[in-house]
Formats: sequence, structure tokens, C-alpha cells
Amino acid sequence: MTRAQAFFESVCGKWVAICGIGKNNIPVIHQFLNAGAKVIACDRRSEEELGDTATALRQAGAILRLGDTYLDDLNVELILRTPGMKPYLPQFVQARKRGITVTSEMELFFDLCEAPIYAVTGSDGKTTTTTIVAGLLDSAGIRTFVGGNIGRALLPYVQDIRPDDAAVVELSSFQLTGMTQSPHVAVVTNVSPNHLDWHTDMQEYVEAKRNLVAHQTAGDRAVLNVDNATTAGFISSCSAPVMTFSRQQRVENGCWLDEDGYIVLSEQGRDTRIMPTSSIRIPGVHNVENYMAAICAVWGKVDIAAVRRFAEAFGGVAHRCELVRERHGVRWYNDSIGSSPSRTIAGLVAFPQKVILIAGGYDKHIPYDPLGPVAADTVKCAILLGATADAIEQAIRACSDLPVYRVSGMEEAVLTAEKLAKDGDIVFMSPASASFDMYPNFEVRGDHFRDLVNALPE
Repeated sequence: MTRAQAFFESVCGKWVAICGIGKNNIPVIHQFLNAGAKVIACDRRSEEELGDTATALRQAGAILRLGDTYLDDLNVELILRTPGMKPYLPQFVQARKRGITVTSEMELFFDLCEAPIYAVTGSDGKTTTTTIVAGLLDSAGIRTFVGGNIGRALLPYVQDIRPDDAAVVELSSFQLTGMTQSPHVAVVTNVSPNHLDWHTDMQEYVEAKRNLVAHQTAGDRAVLNVDNATTAGFISSCSAPVMTFSRQQRVENGCWLDEDGYIVLSEQGRDTRIMPTSSIRIPGVHNVENYMAAICAVWGKVDIAAVRRFAEAFGGVAHRCELVRERHGVRWYNDSIGSSPSRTIAGLVAFPQKVILIAGGYDKHIPYDPLGPVAADTVKCAILLGATADAIEQAIRACSDLPVYRVSGMEEAVLTAEKLAKDGDIVFMSPASASFDMYPNFEVRGDHFRDLVNALPE
């Protein structure tokens, strides 16, 4: 009997509270119900706000606990919190004092999964790197399960995962806060200010990212970006062997770029040329870094020929420098994943010419100063919307007098860009901000932009 089978047999008849009725937790609620657990599904939203979801969960057998007191005095044997809830909320502290186990879907998955876990975190690039790692493992014939922050809970699949499979997980700082487990292979792409509206301060955010490698052992592998000062600083606290990657310098154990533009992997004094960066179909130096990180993660499992074939075929992930349309000689790109200045900067420097930038959105209380000098070099004009428009314009004005247009929403932004763009121009929607002032998530924002662009008449 596997650990997962034993666990789900053990919860039959027990009271379990699953806190947060979001997209990822709904299949987890059904999983516990199917195992015979008595499930209390908890959420701050009202039944009216939950709509059909509430009805479906009641019909499946869940007890709903809704409203502002949804976390108070939970009389259960196990609590699963959603990543957006901090592990040290007073209600969870009190529950632990009463002997109740408080965990999360991802922590429980780490406990129960018997296959190697490859996990990726970082301020930028984690979804693309996760997708590349999974694609490379799959190309080597390894059955691969992908989930986490990338949009799918993995716990509902844990009983199907065999020891010779692989789990590839994207982890956000929310999921890593309070985490006391680390994966077999841990990749940290980079760390820059982000989510400071949720974290207590920058140090808490950094420590959440460090958790990915903090609990590894000698048989594991850490993959770290030495071009980023914060991730390079993680090396001294790693117990696992470390592979590094760099675009700027040679490394002794990991990936780097030679003078001919080849990705080279060095290991035990031996250099292996993997491929030229020109083989990578998706644009931008940040994607070169993503490939170097992924190659380090799968080294020893995937051969060089498979890496090259994948790089030449993989066209990228939706909402990440996604070419939506070419119309009247103007190329329109959807980079809705650009929810921080550093993400948008990485996209801007990927283009060989100045772009028309659409930016702005929800304020996560992160500095926009770094965007100013890059915009001065890479942006032809800026179209700004949302709560962060003032901060972005201030950063631009400090470094440049490029034209800035203020608009009320995405519809006006697209129409303004259409009027401004001429044959040969690039329109780049990369908000440098979260979406929550106007959209539930970055995917909905990107879909809206794509729909508006595709609706422009020929």
C-alpha cells in the first residue's frame, strides 16, 4: 500500500476543514469526500457570491461554512489552508494549540508523493521554466504530472503517481511561506521585489523563496541563478549539491554561455555544449536563463538531442510574450503575466526595437523605479491604466520625455494603440502590475486583451 492510499483510508470518517473554495481546492474537496471524510468547506464569500459552486459542493456532501467567521473555532482533525492564507493566522495558531494538524494541499502532496518532485519558484520565469522542465522529462519518456501555482492541484492525482514518474511543481511565495519540506530538485530562477502587499516585508518574501532549498538533503539538487544576488546568496545555506546557471560568467557546475552563444554545461571539470541560443524558439534573454535552469534540473535524465528538439519546437506559454496577431504590419503581443516591473523589463529587452507599451494595474506596493531607465531605451510611447499608472508614469518621467497616454481601461488602451501604431511597430501589453483592480487574474486580463485585438477590423 502506498503512503497516499494509507492516508486516504485513514481519513475516512474524520472531520476535515478545507479553507478556501478556489479553483484548485474544489477537486481536493471532492477527493476527501470520496475518501469518506466529513468535509467542511470554508470561505469568506457568501453563498450568493459562490453561486453554482456552493450548490454543487452541498450536493456532493460538503458542509459549507461561509462569511467573516469562516475560520473561527474549527472543531476538526485536519485543516487544509489555501495558499493565500498565511500559516500563522491567529485561528490556525489556536487550532495547532488544540492539537489540530494545519497544512496545505501542496504540503500534503509533498508528504504523500513517492515520485521525484521537481519544483520551481522565482519572481519571474517560473511558469515557463516549469513547463520546460516538464516537457524535457516527458520527451525522455518519463510520465510527468504538472501542477501547483501553474493552475492545477496535484493532490487529487497523488494516488495515480508511481515511483518512476515525476512531479513538476510551480510554487509561489504564498505556497512556500511556512513550508517545512523541499523537493528532490529545487530551481530558483531569480528573486526581486514582489507581492509586498501580502508579505510582511521583503525579508519574509525572500525567506519564503529560500524555503524551496532550505530542507533539502545530500541526495537532492538545488539549481540557482548566480547572476541574481539574492539567489546566489542561497548557496551558502544549501545542504544539497548545487548547480548554478549564468548568462554573465562561466560556472564550474552548471550552465553558462560561451563566446559563440552556446549554452554549455560544466560538470566535474568537463564542458558539454548543449545548443546555440538561436535554437530557442521563444524570444528573450530571460528565456535563455529559463532553459539553462531547466537543463540543470533534468541533467542526467534527458539527453542533449531531446533538449535541442524541444527548444526548437516549444512556442511558449500563453500570456507570456504571446504573439496575438499581426495586422497592417503591426505585431500585437500579450504579456499579461507581466505582473511586476522585473517581468515587464525582461519582456521589453527581448525586442530588437522600441515598442508601444500598455501597462498598469493593481498596486502590490513594489517599486517602479527600475522600469524608468529601461523604458527610456525600449519604449516608443506608453499607454497607462489602472491603480499603478501614476507610479509607472513617475518612473518613466524621471528618465525620459517619451509620450505617455492615460486611459480608463483595456478597451481604450487597445484603441489608443491602434491609432498610434504604424507599419513595423510592436504593441506590447505587459502591465508590470497585478490584475486585481480590474480582473480576477492575469489570464482573464490576457484573454480580454487578445479578444480586443482579434476584434480589430482588417
